[in-house]
Amino acid sequence: MLAAKYRFHGYGALKFLFGHGKTFRFKSVSIRVARNPRREHSRVALVVSKKVLKAAPKRNLARRRVFEIVRTHWDDIAPGYDILISVYDPHVLEMTHEELKAEMQHAFAASNLLVDESTK
Repeated sequence: MLAAKYRFHGYGALKFLFGHGKTFRFKSVSIRVARNPRREHSRVALVVSKKVLKAAPKRNLARRRVFEIVRTHWDDIAPGYDILISVYDPHVLEMTHEELKAEMQHAFAASNLLVDESTK
Protein backbone atom coordinates (compact mmCIF):
# COMPACT_ATOMS: atom_id res chain seq x y z
CA MET A 1 0.00 0.00 0.00
CA LEU A 2 1.12 3.52 -0.68
CA ALA A 3 2.17 5.56 2.36
CA ALA A 4 -0.54 7.77 3.88
CA LYS A 5 1.30 11.01 3.05
CA TYR A 6 0.98 10.14 -0.66
CA ARG A 7 -2.79 9.56 -0.52
CA PHE A 8 -5.74 11.96 -0.37
CA HIS A 9 -7.47 12.81 2.88
CA GLY A 10 -10.86 14.46 2.85
CA TYR A 11 -13.32 15.84 0.38
CA GLY A 12 -11.65 19.24 -0.01
CA ALA A 13 -8.64 17.77 -1.76
CA LEU A 14 -10.82 16.04 -4.32
CA LYS A 15 -12.86 19.20 -4.75
CA PHE A 16 -9.66 21.06 -5.69
CA LEU A 17 -8.78 18.32 -8.15
CA PHE A 18 -12.18 18.36 -9.85
CA GLY A 19 -12.06 22.15 -10.08
CA HIS A 20 -8.55 22.46 -11.49
CA GLY A 21 -7.69 19.07 -13.00
CA LYS A 22 -7.34 17.83 -16.53
CA THR A 23 -8.67 14.37 -17.45
CA PHE A 24 -6.93 11.78 -19.60
CA ARG A 25 -8.94 8.71 -20.60
CA PHE A 26 -7.42 5.36 -21.53
CA LYS A 27 -8.62 1.82 -22.23
CA SER A 28 -9.44 0.78 -18.65
CA VAL A 29 -8.67 3.82 -16.52
CA SER A 30 -8.93 7.57 -16.56
CA ILE A 31 -6.51 9.89 -14.81
CA ARG A 32 -7.37 13.37 -13.55
CA VAL A 33 -4.28 15.46 -12.83
CA ALA A 34 -3.87 18.89 -11.27
CA ARG A 35 -0.64 20.68 -10.43
CA ASN A 36 -0.67 21.57 -6.72
CA PRO A 37 2.16 24.00 -5.90
CA ARG A 38 1.39 23.81 -2.17
CA ARG A 39 2.45 20.14 -2.05
CA GLU A 40 5.99 18.85 -1.84
CA HIS A 41 4.94 15.30 -2.79
CA SER A 42 2.36 14.10 -5.27
CA ARG A 43 -0.82 12.55 -3.89
CA VAL A 44 -3.00 9.90 -5.44
CA ALA A 45 -6.56 8.65 -4.99
CA LEU A 46 -8.12 5.62 -6.62
CA VAL A 47 -11.80 5.12 -7.38
CA VAL A 48 -13.52 1.91 -8.44
CA SER A 49 -17.24 2.52 -8.71
CA LYS A 50 -20.01 0.11 -7.75
CA LYS A 51 -21.22 0.49 -11.33
CA VAL A 52 -17.98 -1.14 -12.48
CA LEU A 53 -17.67 -3.94 -9.92
CA LYS A 54 -20.62 -4.72 -7.68
CA ALA A 55 -18.84 -6.79 -5.04
CA ALA A 56 -16.64 -4.97 -2.53
CA PRO A 57 -13.93 -7.66 -2.49
CA LYS A 58 -13.55 -7.33 -6.27
CA ARG A 59 -13.39 -3.52 -6.04
CA ASN A 60 -10.76 -3.82 -3.31
CA LEU A 61 -8.75 -6.29 -5.38
CA ALA A 62 -8.79 -3.94 -8.37
CA ARG A 63 -7.78 -1.06 -6.09
CA ARG A 64 -4.90 -3.07 -4.59
CA ARG A 65 -3.62 -4.15 -8.01
CA VAL A 66 -3.51 -0.57 -9.32
CA PHE A 67 -2.08 0.85 -6.08
CA GLU A 68 0.74 -1.71 -6.22
CA ILE A 69 1.72 -0.55 -9.70
CA VAL A 70 1.59 3.07 -8.57
CA ARG A 71 3.69 2.23 -5.52
CA THR A 72 6.39 0.44 -7.48
CA HIS A 73 6.63 3.34 -9.97
CA TRP A 74 6.29 6.13 -7.41
CA ASP A 75 9.86 7.38 -7.95
CA ASP A 76 9.07 7.95 -11.63
CA ILE A 77 6.07 10.20 -10.88
CA ALA A 78 6.78 13.92 -10.76
CA PRO A 79 6.29 15.64 -7.38
CA GLY A 80 3.67 18.29 -6.73
CA TYR A 81 0.66 16.75 -8.47
CA ASP A 82 -2.74 15.62 -7.27
CA ILE A 83 -3.78 12.49 -9.16
CA LEU A 84 -7.13 10.70 -9.29
CA ILE A 85 -7.20 7.30 -11.00
CA SER A 86 -10.66 6.01 -11.90
CA VAL A 87 -11.07 2.40 -12.96
CA TYR A 88 -14.07 2.02 -15.26
CA ASP A 89 -13.48 -1.36 -16.91
CA PRO A 90 -14.14 -4.58 -14.96
CA HIS A 91 -11.55 -6.36 -17.12
CA VAL A 92 -8.86 -4.87 -14.87
CA LEU A 93 -9.31 -7.98 -12.72
CA GLU A 94 -8.74 -10.28 -15.69
CA MET A 95 -5.67 -8.48 -17.06
CA THR A 96 -2.27 -9.92 -16.28
CA HIS A 97 0.02 -7.86 -14.10
CA GLU A 98 2.22 -7.03 -17.10
CA GLU A 99 -0.76 -5.81 -19.18
CA LEU A 100 -2.05 -3.63 -16.36
CA LYS A 101 1.45 -2.32 -15.66
CA ALA A 102 1.94 -1.42 -19.34
CA GLU A 103 -1.38 0.40 -19.45
CA MET A 104 -0.62 2.36 -16.27
CA GLN A 105 2.84 3.31 -17.56
CA HIS A 106 1.27 4.48 -20.82
CA ALA A 107 -1.31 6.46 -18.85
CA PHE A 108 1.37 8.15 -16.71
CA ALA A 109 3.45 9.01 -19.76
CA ALA A 110 0.50 10.37 -21.75
CA SER A 111 -0.65 12.54 -18.84
CA ASN A 112 2.87 14.02 -18.41
CA LEU A 113 3.33 12.67 -14.90
CA LEU A 114 6.70 11.02 -15.38
CA VAL A 115 9.90 12.68 -14.17
CA ASP A 116 12.32 13.59 -16.93
CA GLU A 117 15.30 11.21 -16.81
CA SER A 118 17.79 14.10 -17.17
CA THR A 119 16.54 15.71 -13.93
CA LYS A 120 16.80 12.55 -11.79
